[in-house]
Amino acid sequence: MRLPAEGAIVAGIDGSGSARAAAMWAADEALRRGLPLRLVHVYSVPAVNTPGVSMPREAVRAGFESRGHEWLAEAREEVLGRYPDLVVETAAREWSAVPALVQESLRATMVVLGSRGLGGFTGMLVGSTAVALAHHGHCPIVVARGKQPDGVVPVDEPVVVGTDGSPSSAAALAFAFDEAQQRETRLVVVRTWSVMVDHGAVRPHFLDVDPAEIEAAERADAEAQIAPWQETYPDVEVELVVRKGRPARTLLEFSEKASLLVVGSRGRGGFQGMVLGSTSQALVAHSDCPVAVIRPAAPPE
Repeated sequence: MRLPAEGAIVAGIDGSGSARAAAMWAADEALRRGLPLRLVHVYSVPAVNTPGVSMPREAVRAGFESRGHEWLAEAREEVLGRYPDLVVETAAREWSAVPALVQESLRATMVVLGSRGLGGFTGMLVGSTAVALAHHGHCPIVVARGKQPDGVVPVDEPVVVGTDGSPSSAAALAFAFDEAQQRETRLVVVRTWSVMVDHGAVRPHFLDVDPAEIEAAERADAEAQIAPWQETYPDVEVELVVRKGRPARTLLEFSEKASLLVVGSRGRGGFQGMVLGSTSQALVAHSDCPVAVIRPAAPPE
C-alpha cells in the first residue's frame, strides 16, 4: 500500500451518498488549507461457507476490491468536477474499518466520515466503530452531516465549540479558532452549567447555591481559557455564551445556525463522556451541521 501524503485530508468512501457528501466537505477543507485529499475505501472479505457454493476466495476479494475502486473513482470524479485543481488520491484497503482509519489518522490532518453508509462504514456514527475511531484516532474526526446533502459548506455561518475547561476542550478550542480563521467567520464558544452538578460531581448543598454566582464563575473560567487563543488569533471575532442547561441540547440548538460544531473527546464537567456517552450520539445523530471530535495531544513518552 502506498503511504498517504503527509497531512492529507482523509475521507471514508463506501458508495453511499452520505460518503460522497463527506468527500465533498473534505475536498472543500483540503482546498482551503492547500492540502491533498485522500479518498479511502476499506473492505473485508467474508468467509464463503454457503452450502453448494464454491467460489474461490481470491475471486471474492477481487470483486470487493473492484467495487471499492468503482466507488472511489465515482467520488474522485465528482470532487474534481467541482475542484479541478485539487490533488486527489485514492486507496482501496483490505482490512477492518477501525484499524485502517486509525492508521490513516497517523499521517492525516483530519479524517472525515459520512453520517450513514452502505458498506464498510455502515453504522459508523452510532456504533462501536465511531467510538473506537474517536477514542483511538490521532487527528480530528469530522462527521460531515447537516442540511447540505451535497457537502457544500455554508460560508456565512459561525464555528461553534463546546468547552468545559478540560484539556480535551482546550484542544477543541485550538481547532475551532483555527477553523474560524480559515473560514474567515466568527467563533461562538459555548459553556453550560448546572445547579446540581459541578465538573461531573453532585454539588454539596446544591439547594443553597446561588445560580448567579455559578454563572459568573463559569464565565470567568471560560474567559480565562479562551484569552490566550484570542491573542493568537486576533482577527477571529469571538462570542462567549454561558448558559444553564444540558450540553447536548444546547449545542444542538446552536448547530442549527453553524457551519461546524467542535467538541472535545472527553471532558471533566458538562461535556464529560462526549464521545463515549449519550451526548455524542445525540450530536452525531441530530446535529444540523458537521461535527468535529478533537482529542487532546498525547503526552510525550
